[in-house]
Amino acid sequence: MNPYRFRNCARRDLPLLARWLHAPQVRRWWGDPAEQLALIAADLDETLMRQWIVSLRGDPFAYAQAYEVHGWGAPHLAALPQGTMAIDCFIGEPALLGRGHGAGFLRVLARKLLKDGAPLVAIDPDPANEQARRACACAGFRGDTVVAAPEGPAVLMLFGDGAGWCGWSDSNRHSVARNGF
Repeated sequence: MNPYRFRNCARRDLPLLARWLHAPQVRRWWGDPAEQLALIAADLDETLMRQWIVSLRGDPFAYAQAYEVHGWGAPHLAALPQGTMAIDCFIGEPALLGRGHGAGFLRVLARKLLKDGAPLVAIDPDPANEQARRACACAGFRGDTVVAAPEGPAVLMLFGDGAGWCGWSDSNRHSVARNGF
């Protein structure tokens, strides 16, 4: 049974997101909490962005957002097929880090996005964020190509039947230990 639930993010979630964005494990990779909260809040009205609060057995613990790569203006993802969805996410509750929940909810979300019609799902963690890269690999994302994202270098990882598209390597998927972020 799937222990993860995704509910649409709403304005009432902004205080929770503010707390999570101040957590060291989130701030390190997402940057300035006030700036990120403002971006998340603005995206609540953006029809091209889907946002969720992720719960484990009823307790909120993570944030995820997804968008179609060609509708959002992500130049480092422009070569991906039309309809490809990209995910950004974090675990806000430190007690749930390193327990496989990042991989778990990413796998559930990526499968849902494929079921909803995306040909591929992309994620692009920072090359130095080894914990996130392990979680993505354990979730089934493949790839180790470093791309130039607007925020800086990122590792392009793909999920789906076409995850080997354009020859991106999947060598990291088989060489990482099961772990979560």
